[in-house]
Parts: sequence; C-alpha cells; structure tokens
Amino acid sequence: MKRILLKTVNAVLIGILVFATGILMVDRSAAQSAVGTAMGRKIGNDLRLKAENSNSTETVRIILQLSAKPKGQLNALLNRNGVHVRANFRNLDSMVVELPVNVVNELASFSEVSFVSLDSEVEAFGHVSATTGADAIRAQTTTTLLGGTTTTYLDGTGIGIAVIDSGIDTSHTSFLDKSNNVRVVVNRDFTGEGRTDDPFGHGTHVAATAAGNGRISNAAYIGIAPNAKLINLRVLDKKGVGKVSGLLSALDWVLANRSTYNIRVVNMSLGGMAVDSYKNDPVCKAVRKLVDAGVVAIAAAGNNGKNSAGQKLYGHIHSPGNEPSALTVGATNTYGTDARADDTVATYSSRGPTRSHWTDANGIKHFDNLIKPDMVAPGNKLAYAKAKNNLLVTQNPELKANVSPVDNRDMMYLNGSSMASPAVAGAAALLLQVNPKLTPNMVKMILMYTAQQLRGFNTLEQGAGQLNIEGAVRLAKLVKTDLLTTTLVGSPLLTTLTPPSPKTTIAGQQFTWGQGIIAGSTFATGTSLITKYQGIYKNGVLLSDGVLIGDGVLIGDGALLSDGVLIGDGVLISDGVLMSDGTLFLSSGVLISDGALLSDGVLIGDGVLISDGVLLSDGVLLSDFTLQAQSALASGDNTTGMMLQSDNGVDYLGY
Repeated sequence: MKRILLKTVNAVLIGILVFATGILMVDRSAAQSAVGTAMGRKIGNDLRLKAENSNSTETVRIILQLSAKPKGQLNALLNRNGVHVRANFRNLDSMVVELPVNVVNELASFSEVSFVSLDSEVEAFGHVSATTGADAIRAQTTTTLLGGTTTTYLDGTGIGIAVIDSGIDTSHTSFLDKSNNVRVVVNRDFTGEGRTDDPFGHGTHVAATAAGNGRISNAAYIGIAPNAKLINLRVLDKKGVGKVSGLLSALDWVLANRSTYNIRVVNMSLGGMAVDSYKNDPVCKAVRKLVDAGVVAIAAAGNNGKNSAGQKLYGHIHSPGNEPSALTVGATNTYGTDARADDTVATYSSRGPTRSHWTDANGIKHFDNLIKPDMVAPGNKLAYAKAKNNLLVTQNPELKANVSPVDNRDMMYLNGSSMASPAVAGAAALLLQVNPKLTPNMVKMILMYTAQQLRGFNTLEQGAGQLNIEGAVRLAKLVKTDLLTTTLVGSPLLTTLTPPSPKTTIAGQQFTWGQGIIAGSTFATGTSLITKYQGIYKNGVLLSDGVLIGDGVLIGDGALLSDGVLIGDGVLISDGVLMSDGTLFLSSGVLISDGALLSDGVLIGDGVLISDGVLLSDGVLLSDFTLQAQSALASGDNTTGMMLQSDNGVDYLGY
C-alpha cells in the first residue's frame, strides 16, 4: 500500500527518461576538485542543492560513507566545534554526522570519504495465499528410504524474516504459533521513541502479510509463511516517518545478528525518491552488503505509477528498490478473485526504469536506467492484522475491516507495493525452508523464472511477472544442495535431468511460467537458467553481471552465463505467455547505449506520459502517505478487494 518513502529533502527533479549512455569515466588532473571522483561528485545531488541554496551557518545531518578509517585532518574535522558524530555503522563503513552546511565540500575532499548524502526522511508507502499458489504447496510429501512417506508443512518454520517498518503490535493473535508463543523474537527501536509497538499501523499489516497465522476466521487472513520467526526492527515513528540513519542502523544490526536469528529475508516496504545512483546511495550500498552476506532483500517499488490526472508515469522506482541486488516488487490488483486471468498491474504501482543518477566532475548526469520492478505480487486492498489504535485507521476510518470487535483479532485494509513486497518476502522464506542452500540470487532467479506474465503490461511495469509460489517451490526443491562457489558454469543445477513442467494451475486455471529473469537493463531467458549452474548465482555478483554489449548487441559473456541463456534486446509488452514474447515497447539501446533524451511530458510507446519523477501536475508530492492512501482507496483499483470473513472468536489451528 504505501512504501515507506525515504522522503528526500528537497528532492531533485529527476529529468525522466533522460536515457543516458553507460557510465562515463572522466579523466581528471590532480588539480581538479577533490569532491569529484571516478564515479563523479562525492556529494549527493539533494545535499549539493541544499548547500547551494542554504545559509552557510545552517546545520545539516548527513550520512558519511568511508573508504578507509578516518585519520589526521579528517579526524580533526570530525572533532571540530559544531561537528557532531551521532552514530557509527561499523559494519557499513559509514556514520551519521551533524555539521554546518558550509563544511560539506571540505568533508568530501578527504581521500577517506567515498560519498556524502543527506540523512533523508523515511515514510511508509503503501485470499493472497490462495491466489499466489502458497496454499497449493503447504503439505510436502516425501518418500523415505524404507518406501514409506512423510509429510511436512511448508510454512516458513525456522526462517527469520526481518520486518523493517513502523513496528509490530505483538499482542495481535496473528503472531502466535500453535503453542501460543509469540513468533516475534526480536523487538528493536531505531526511531528514538523508545517503543517497538506500532502506533502508525503499517508494520503490523506488513508483518501479517508475510507471516500472519491462520487462527482468525478459519485462515481467511493467513500470511504466506505463517510460522516464520519475525524480527521487528522499527525505523518509522508514530507518524510513519523516519530517517535514513535509522534504516541504516537497522540494516547494520541485521548484518551483525543475522546468524543468531537465522535472518534469511529482510522486507523493506519503504523507500524514498531515488536521486543518487545505487552506486552512491548509502541504503543501496548497505542492502548490497546484506545480499552479499546471504540475506534476501525485498524492497517495495513504490506507489507513484500515475499522476493526479490518472496518466501513467515511468521512472518512479524508489530507493532502495533501485538497488540491483534487491528483489524489487510492484503491486497487482486481483479484484478479490483467486483465479488470475483477470489480474492487472495496479495503476499506482511504480514503473521503471530507475532514474537515480550520478553526476560527473563536469556536471553531466549519468542515469542508472535499470529495469525495475523485478516482479509483481498482489497488493491491492488486502486485509491483514490491524495494530491497536493506530494512526492510519484513526485518520482513515474506511481502512478498518471490522472483522472482529476484539482489537487483537481485527483486520484493516491497505493497498500498495508495501503489501506486495511482504508477500514475496514470505515466498522467499518458503523457498529457503524447502532448500536452505539457495543463495539470494538463486531465490531471485526462481521467483522470477516461475512468475506469470500479465497480458498487456510491459517489462517496466511488471518485470518478470506475477508471483507464483507453487511453481517456485517445485523448482527450488530440485536445485542441488552441494553447489559451491567453485562449481563450474554450465554444471547441472538440478537433481534431475528432467526440468519441472513450466505450468501452474491455480483456481482451476492453468498458466505458463514466464521463464525469464530481469538482468539490469535487459532480460534473460532459456531453460539453461534452471538446468545449468550460472556464475551469476554466486554471492557477491549481480544477475546482470554476465551481460555484455558487443557491437551494439547484448550477449552473454560465457564466463558467468552458460550457453543456452538468451539475452533480450528490448522492453516488451507481454502477450501473457513467455517473457520473450510480445511486442516491442522500447529498445534496450535506449536504456543502455544511445543516450536518447526524452524531456518531461513526452508521450512514448503506449501513449502514456513521462513525468519528472518528483512533482505531480498540481505540485503535490506523492510521497505523502495519507494522500496516497486516500487516492488509492478512491481509485478504480479498489472497487473490489479481498473478501472478508467475520471472526467467530474461536481459534482455528488447522492451518
């Protein structure tokens, strides 16, 4: 429903779809300003604008990223009067510093400093188990050595999901296990308010979407992984607002404590305007460290898919959804039906490409232009756990589902990629339960490869397609568990020579898997993705690392990608079957190489408006949570939602 928009202070106007060429490496003399690096200026775009337009005595709070331990003159600056180090993220090589804005350029000049950016604000964004296929794979039957069978329940048991959000109301019945123990095993506050409950109401709903149990109303509101452990990391305050520094603190904590609680998945139904390139954005860099350490990072794409006139907008993927290692999720509308033939991408779901950028020493912008979201999942008008007396329901009474008169059993409605993201987080937990040896890149690949392409929507809207847990679990079970970093590219990936059938049936309707993955600014297809081990499945690399540009043509490099992996050459409008099918919407060359400039307000492709990514036509920022919630609820996306079933007060334990 709402993504937690890391609301960028003085968000820079992102010249939408100013499709630039690849990164330009600029030669500089030793006399050139030290605030420029090989990756461009070392000061974030929004902070640079603030420094140019603010009184020199104004104090700013910044995120300082380091390439080496501070020494000498940098230490002296950090201990200068008026300069205060407020937090130190040792696992992330960064810190929070308050200092006069006129010191920013001096700070950036030190060789130990890699990037300086604002400590921006963070806000929240904003039937599922059946329609995603989770119900179809709950009971897993295996044959024993003696010829008997055993049945296990696939419910996320043993897997830790960190929910980085506005807190969790742990008194809600949805978070009990079958022995009446609370499954929220850690509660930490990073807002400074000294509480870990959920006065805002967003985090509780998100946590229940990922891992709510089935006790209430005969499992009508069951989450995707109903027995997973939940780690409650609160970064949004009682008004749903936080800081980048709080989010970094939470990610730093996960890096330090992931093994203790078996945290294999992190859900971030939050984000902000993606201004700085993922190469410099401190949150994106922290997410990359998490993924490299073996944690699947799920991020909401955003809810800025249309303007106030209802026209489509492209280029509004938010941070950290613009980070290539994250699995970025957009929202679909299921119209309340389990069958998927009528499903569509929600009109408000943010579309790619990513428009974050870096600015070189000559002032030239270089846009990331990655295809995002990676996939989509149900996120429209979902009913899940309602935190007691939360602000969202207080301000928007229509969000209350009125399932039960008892606070800790009631539900509320929310919309958005914030709701789609935890559905995928729960799915990732199920894959890791069935095959704990999967790397984050393998989880991404499996979820994308088995997704369903939605007819009539292009890759910048739906990525690889809509979540299909039934197919993903079937494929994950077949992946070998003895793969090593030394395994040769092209070696067998599965325990069988026969790949699984690429078809899934849900609610009596069969569909074909899309059988492709998003790879940076293009996509890859081919059964070799699931039958042969690919170098891109290792930790420490990206799924796009094996893609090369040769003579203007995209190809696999042969080192990270085996033969049989086909690289796409455009952004397609899907015909609803294979990811490689459909009509051309946009050439890959526009995203990658030709630097074509499309100004704000230009109509392209399907005749939709390209916006600048920051302001709507009426001058209102769409990052405001309440405005976005009301707009979504009033739109045609919400005429039909998840069907409600009243609570009879009796706990159902057969889920």
